[in-house]
Amino acid sequence: MSAPMDEVVGLFPIPLQRSRAVLPRPLVDALVAHFSAAAVRDNNASTQLSHTAMLRPGDSPLLVEAAARITPKLAEFGALLFGEALGWGLKEMWVNVLDTGGRQAMHNHANSFVSGVVYLTPTHPESRTVFMKSPGGTEFVFRNDHAGTTPGAYNADKWVSPLPDPGDMVLFPSYLMHAVPPNVGARRITLSFNAIPTRLDSWGYAVTFNG
Repeated sequence: MSAPMDEVVGLFPIPLQRSRAVLPRPLVDALVAHFSAAAVRDNNASTQLSHTAMLRPGDSPLLVEAAARITPKLAEFGALLFGEALGWGLKEMWVNVLDTGGRQAMHNHANSFVSGVVYLTPTHPESRTVFMKSPGGTEFVFRNDHAGTTPGAYNADKWVSPLPDPGDMVLFPSYLMHAVPPNVGARRITLSFNAIPTRLDSWGYAVTFNG
């Protein structure tokens, strides 16, 4: 008679959704051609990183098409976060241009619930988006951290996202810390966005949002 199996429960996990080929290649190429020259706002942490102004889908037919393909994925992901299929709106969108040597410092996104990145150009393997555990509050006083340990979902400080293809997207809770290491490859262009639900209801106490 075999011994009963132990069970490990992933208690309160943080979801991150990876969606392949959300934007078709012709749309990706058109976004790069149209918006890369408009990324003239310098980043505070890196002189080799620039951004466009904050954009709304209505600012360009290209963004309208992109939003139409992104929004259904937002509804799927939002149901994981809130337990219900909600209406979602893209609050703002912007294009990032990361030249060789540039980096994006660790940060999260305020005033939103879901954030996302669509990759518009190939990404060097060393410049993949890195997601970090929020610092402080849940760590032991003394860590076990040396060459013999094996990082895993329950003890790692960071997670390096898989290498994306142009048109791929990741969605994540806006509070999740993330960064991009120094770019040792060619110019890396991404479309980022923040999203909010149309309404949240807590036992009759409802809040509506206008995106």
